[in-house]
Parts: sequence; structure tokens; C-alpha cells
Amino acid sequence: MLVAILLVALGTILAADIAYQSAMSARRSTATLSFDEALLVTEGAEALAAYGLKTVMQNSKPGASGGPDVYAAQPWAQPVGPLEVVPGVTLEANLEDMQGRFNLNWLVGYQGATAQKPDPSALAAFKKLLQLSDVDQKWADMVVDWIDRDTQPQTEGAEDSAYMSQNPPYLAANQYITSTTELLALPGFGRENYEKLAPYIAALPPATTLNICTAKGRVLDAFNPNSVEWEDETALQKNRASAPGCFPDLKDYGASFGADASKLGNSTTRFKTSSSYFRLSSLVTIGSAEFNLYSLLYLDGQGYFVHPIQRSFSPD
Repeated sequence: MLVAILLVALGTILAADIAYQSAMSARRSTATLSFDEALLVTEGAEALAAYGLKTVMQNSKPGASGGPDVYAAQPWAQPVGPLEVVPGVTLEANLEDMQGRFNLNWLVGYQGATAQKPDPSALAAFKKLLQLSDVDQKWADMVVDWIDRDTQPQTEGAEDSAYMSQNPPYLAANQYITSTTELLALPGFGRENYEKLAPYIAALPPATTLNICTAKGRVLDAFNPNSVEWEDETALQKNRASAPGCFPDLKDYGASFGADASKLGNSTTRFKTSSSYFRLSSLVTIGSAEFNLYSLLYLDGQGYFVHPIQRSFSPD
């Protein structure tokens, strides 16, 4: 009888294990299928966004920057969804103009392989952005040293010696930033400071300009050495929604801090009213599962050709 009980127990264990492995295999297959399906839907969202951007640009008149103005009241900026793509699969998507943020790569310029000095106007603006975001301004020098190729630290900066003392040790990047999360590599910067800055910063090619039509109020104020005029984001969005075009335009923005407005429209400055880099945020829901994809789209201002140049499963 004892042998029989042991055999029954062993059989039960084996049957439960086989059933569990079969269930997990089916679950993995379902998850893989759902992932592939969601990825295809998000790629479709990229194509839809590309078509929308291309259509808007082709139907827009040239603005103050030469190319068509890009502003928040245009159709590309309107969120899509929830939209049922097929039964049981819904899509939500929205586009953000990334040239409405402060580009960290403005802080340092390069000429060939030789590092130039930090850009004074960009550095001053970044320090004010840090101040407005309640973050210590010393981090501006730290970011400059993270990007530049020399070994001489800024006043409050840090070079390789500071990073080699970390656990594990590492070196400063000494190249342009490719993701804003690189700020978390600065010793002591921390998640709290990053979350304060994240909505206002981007990591784009250094030659990109700031689109004042879509820039966040705090970023607009960062370049204003005299005052804080656009901090009320709600009021700014209301004005942009009711304006027939770009708000503020180059003239009004220049006048807000006493600058020569005509220079703001010059191609040698970083202030424009057009954009080439957009981030598409896609959320696909399949049953109880959710899938996010963030795509950085590049709009060719000449032929209005749009293509993704970066994809990630997290916003930063």
C-alpha cells in the first residue's frame, strides 16, 4: 500500500509539472504573438504619423524660418485614439516636437576633433533652466565636462578622476549625449533631479535649433536673461490653441527680452519656427496587456521624407 501511495504521489507530481510546463509554453507563445502584433501596430502608427507630418508640411506656407512653420495647433499635434485597429487591439498615439526642448548637445561645440569652449549662451540658458527646475546649477559644468574631450574640469565640473572613484569605475563619455538618461551617470545627480528636468531636455544633433512655436514655457524663459514670462504653461497652451499660427512668433519672442528680433530669424541662431525631429509615443493594448514604443522620427525639410531613426521601449 505504501508503494502504491508513493507511485500515485509521484504520478501526480509529474502530471502537475507537465501541465505547468504546457501552460507556461502556451503563455510564452501568446506573449510572443502579442508582442509581434503590437510591434506591427506601432510600425503602422509610425507610417500614419509620417503621412500626417508630410501632408501638413506640404500644405503649409513658408514661415519666418524659410521652411513651413511647425506649431501645436496643426493636425500632427492632435492625439490619436483610443482607436480599435482590429477586434481586441487598440492604439493610442501622440507626437511631440522634440525641438521644443533644450538640446543638451548645444552646451559644447566641436571643430573636427578639437573641443571648443562651452557655448556661453547655451550654458547660461541651461543654468537658468536648472534654476527654474529647482536643480543646483553646478550640474551645468558637470554636463559640459561629460561631453567635451579635454581633461580640464570646469569650475564645478568633473573629469575622469571623479568617475574612476565610483563603484564600478567608468570614464566620462567625452562625446555628444545620445540619451538624456546619461545625466544619471553624473555622480550624485540622482533620479529626483532627472525627473525635474526630463520634460524640458532632449539629446539631438548639436546643429538643431529651438522651435519657439512648440517650445515649453520654461525653455523659452531659460534663454531670457531678464525675466520669466512664459512659465505659466496653461496660459501658453491656451494662447497657442487660439492663435492662427506660431505663438510666440520670432518678433514677439525677441521683444520679450529686448533682443533684436531680426537676428532671431537668422540661420546662424538657434531660434526657428520649423522642426525636423518628432517623438511618437505609441500605446497598444491587447486584452489586459499594454505595449509602449517611443520612436524618434526625422522629417527631411526638403522632400518631406519621414523615417524613424531611433526606437525605444521607454520615453528616455
